[in-house]
Amino acid sequence: MKVLIKGAGDLATGAAYELWLAGHHVLMTEIETPLAVRLAVSFSRAVYEGEAQVEKARGILVHSLTQAYQVMGAGKIAVIVDEEAKIRKEYQPDLLVDCIMAKKNLGTRMTDAPMVVCIGPGFSAGKDCHYVIETQRGPSLGKVISRGSAAPNTGIPGEVGGYTVERLLKAKGSGVMEPVAAIGDIVEKGQLMAYTGGVPVYSRISGIVRGMLQAGVMVEKGMKIGDVDARKDQALCYTISDKARCIGQGVMKAAEHMSASPVSGLSGGARSSSLMQTKAPGGYLRGSVNYSAQLT
Repeated sequence: MKVLIKGAGDLATGAAYELWLAGHHVLMTEIETPLAVRLAVSFSRAVYEGEAQVEKARGILVHSLTQAYQVMGAGKIAVIVDEEAKIRKEYQPDLLVDCIMAKKNLGTRMTDAPMVVCIGPGFSAGKDCHYVIETQRGPSLGKVISRGSAAPNTGIPGEVGGYTVERLLKAKGSGVMEPVAAIGDIVEKGQLMAYTGGVPVYSRISGIVRGMLQAGVMVEKGMKIGDVDARKDQALCYTISDKARCIGQGVMKAAEHMSASPVSGLSGGARSSSLMQTKAPGGYLRGSVNYSAQLT
C-alpha cells in the first residue's frame, strides 16, 4: 500500500516502522522545525540531518514526490516538510495516518484516503476517520476504536521507571533551546540539563537522558524539552518505545481490518492477504506476528 503519515515524531515513527516492516511504501510529512523530544527514535530527525536511522529502517529527507518514490522504491522511508500534508492530493495514499498528536483534529477528514486512521484524543471514529488508536498507557494502549474517541488527555505523563511528571524536563524560560546534556548521558538529580531562553533547567531525578529537544529551536516556557529515564538502560534511548510499538501495531491491525472490508474499496480479501503475508525489507513475515491490539 501507499501510506501517508502526518507527523514524524516518536509515536508516528512507531507506526511507520510497523508499516515499513510489512513492506508498504511510507511517506511522512513534518513541519519545518520538528519538536520531537525523542530524536534518536524519530524520523523527524531527517529534517535536521538529511536522514535518520531508527533500528533497521532509514528515513530520508526528500523535496518532491518524485524523490519520495525513489526513496521508497529503494526500501527506505521518505520524509518531506509539508505542514498541511498537501502532497496527499498528488500522492493519493491508500492509507492516511494522523500521528501529529495535537490533541485535536487539525484538518484530517475521513475522505482524505480510502483508509484513515488517527491516533490519540481529538478524533471521533466514524466521523473524522475510520479508526482511532488509543494512546493512553494502560491495558487499552494500542486498542483500535471503531466508534467514539480515545481517552481524553489527562495532562499527566505515563509512569516510566516509577516516575511520571518528575521524569520530564520542561523549559524554564522562553527562547532558544541550548542542551547541555545529550541523549544517552547518565545524569544525577539536580544536574544542569539545558538552558531555555538563557534560564537553566535541572533534572528532577537521576537516570539516563532518553530524550532531548534539538539545539537551536525556539521554545516557550513550560514546554517539554527532554525526558530522563530512571532505569538507566542505554538501549532504551535508541529503540522504539513499547508505547510507540504498541500504537504502531494498533495502526497495522486497523489497516488489516479495513483492507478486508468492502467499504475500503481496495479489493477486499486480496488486499488483506497482501497485508498479512508480505515480507518486509528486513525479511519479516507480517502474518506471523501476534498483535496485542484489539478491535472494538
